[in-house]
Amino acid sequence: MSQTTNQLVATAKKLSVPAAVAGAFLLGAAFFAGHGRVHAAAAMDENSISALTALDQAMEAVASKVTPAVVNVAVTSRGSSEDASAPEGQMQQLPPGLRQFFGPMMPQGQQQPQIEHGVGSGIIISSDGYIVTNNHVVDGATQIKVTLNDRRVLTGKVVGTDKMTDLAVIKVNATDLPTVVWGDSTKLKPGQTVLAFGNPFGYFEFSVTRGIVSAVNRPNPYSDNPRSRGSFIQTDAAINPGNSGGPLVNAHGELVGINTFIITNSGSFAGAGFAIPSQIVRATADELIKHGKVEHGYLGININDVTPDNAHFFNLKDASGAIVAQVFPDTPASKAGLHQGDVITEVNGEKVTNGGGLQLTISQLEPGAQVKLGVIRDSKPLSVNVTIDRYHSKSEEASNDGDENSPKPGKIGLSVADLTPDARQQLNVPEHVHGVVIQQVRAGSPAEDAGLQPGDVILEVNRKPAQSASEFANQVHQDTAGNDLLLLVWSKGNSSYRTVHPDASGQNG
Repeated sequence: MSQTTNQLVATAKKLSVPAAVAGAFLLGAAFFAGHGRVHAAAAMDENSISALTALDQAMEAVASKVTPAVVNVAVTSRGSSEDASAPEGQMQQLPPGLRQFFGPMMPQGQQQPQIEHGVGSGIIISSDGYIVTNNHVVDGATQIKVTLNDRRVLTGKVVGTDKMTDLAVIKVNATDLPTVVWGDSTKLKPGQTVLAFGNPFGYFEFSVTRGIVSAVNRPNPYSDNPRSRGSFIQTDAAINPGNSGGPLVNAHGELVGINTFIITNSGSFAGAGFAIPSQIVRATADELIKHGKVEHGYLGININDVTPDNAHFFNLKDASGAIVAQVFPDTPASKAGLHQGDVITEVNGEKVTNGGGLQLTISQLEPGAQVKLGVIRDSKPLSVNVTIDRYHSKSEEASNDGDENSPKPGKIGLSVADLTPDARQQLNVPEHVHGVVIQQVRAGSPAEDAGLQPGDVILEVNRKPAQSASEFANQVHQDTAGNDLLLLVWSKGNSSYRTVHPDASGQNG
């Protein structure tokens, strides 16, 4: 019932109009509202009807082509005692779309692991039984049951998993199975029609929803791991808990993504679903089938995107590329001579658009691969040859990202102090990190907008070292025109560039 109709019904109830009379009133209102257009509606253009019918038939054809390759993945796993005794609040912090994979809470203090059940989706990629799904669907599984579209239930076995991409491959003992055709996710454009398949809520098997590509190259807002890759496809095709691992296909019925998570406040679909691009899925699945694991390439740097806000600090003509914010010792990057402040613009002649693109390219390279990086250093282009290493989970890799000496609070809204030995020890700041420590950040200030927090260490201001609080204050106040500031900030073991937009009016003071 439309909002207008709801309002009319509510008004009728207030006036104690009998339901039948209210219905007649609404019908009459609808009649008069449409009076004069009856003939136009009756004589609707047959071409319009044919176009809509053709669209329906096209989507029906795509759905009938893909659905036979979609599977239901039911998982039994044994939860850890740590998970079982976790406070309920911690469970609520799990990313939406994942909580259904965890069983009910155990009484506090009870440490025995419990049996958990979860349901996800998958897609058959080979006729001999290889199936792609999400890692979080099968993680810790002790038993996997795969329901095919023809209602057969087969036992599945994990072939391999990759936590970094949240992908997994499972295998069932069957032949001549229907498969999906691979598509090219690099050709996706916002506005394209896509269909999402899966088993929403674990109850509604083999469902299909239609929508468009809302955006591409999205980061993962739920990841607390700075090394977690982005490049997700965003879609408004409805994806709900239970759809994880299901396919996202284009208008040709080609696999362009694997549905993996949603952004929601309710736990159900709220208009923003995310899928792993097929360019990542296919390469990962091939490695898992061949080797049972995936070895990701590794440089040993932290990076930031080049943006319109920070490009001029590096004398760049356009806002594209990846800024090296930190080079870790004894890594491929340090051995090749990459420097903090370098801007990586190419990998083997291919343009680097942003940090996410660089991250994706490097992580898909095999360890030992030789690559040539196009770099801009101090406004000068140069080439850097790097030998890619293997990513280790405990190592670093490319990631995305009131004192008298303090600057005036109206300028950027923070106060700093010298990084004394006591402060260094208290904040666990390594000896090689030199700068000034942030003591306080004013709410609503430019500093807060830039993500600065107390305990962060500012290493540079506009590409120049900040060795003391007084030096920092002088650097900030040198510019009286209120221009942007580029700060190099060390925070929790990682360095990154932050652009601060000073409040020239001093309203933050």
